[in-house]
Amino acid sequence: MAGCYGGMQWRTVGLLTGLPFATVYSCFARWERLGLWKALLVDLFRRWRVACGDTPEPSAVVMDSRSCRSSPTCGKRGIDGGKKIKGIKINIVVDKHGFPLAVNITTANVHDTVGIIPTLTEISTGGFRGKSLGDSSFQGKKLKSVGQDLGLDIETKVCGANGQFVPTEIRWVVERSFAWLSRYRRLNTIFDRTDTSLIAFVRIAFISILACRFRRLETAETMA
Repeated sequence: MAGCYGGMQWRTVGLLTGLPFATVYSCFARWERLGLWKALLVDLFRRWRVACGDTPEPSAVVMDSRSCRSSPTCGKRGIDGGKKIKGIKINIVVDKHGFPLAVNITTANVHDTVGIIPTLTEISTGGFRGKSLGDSSFQGKKLKSVGQDLGLDIETKVCGANGQFVPTEIRWVVERSFAWLSRYRRLNTIFDRTDTSLIAFVRIAFISILACRFRRLETAETMA
């Protein structure tokens, strides 16, 4: 968590924990290979939905992407011509509470309609069938056709006017999700050399947020 929130190097995390940094990194990488970060996030995700009075699985999701600057040592980089950002792009699909069902990483120059396809494929493989909401950047017959093949209903709508963001239905929650990620220094400027490492840190950030929410919920129930 410290490496994600504070953006610390593995050697620094090792010094703070009193453990060899290679051991700390090996545990992190092993848990990612075993799928433990994903499994933990999915478990907390479902438990939070139930705690909010919803079904464990959503009936609609929201998709979006965010371009992030990356260091020259990052594994891959591209230039987002619209936002003038050189780096990578984080593509996510979230539920109405803003927590992700799937994450994909591309270079910043990859169009949103291309970068989002692996996340849609992942949620479709996981059994999701329903609406996938997005802004105008996800318009196009090709993506809609892919969605139909996956059993998803791609629905897009303009979420802005005169250069200003306008909250529309539940589409705004994904913008809040990216705002949450911006609080984690490691996810502001990207240094990770592999997609798997970066995706793991995105999941860890949301695990951290959900863990704090459950802690507050437990405290409120204790005081009631």
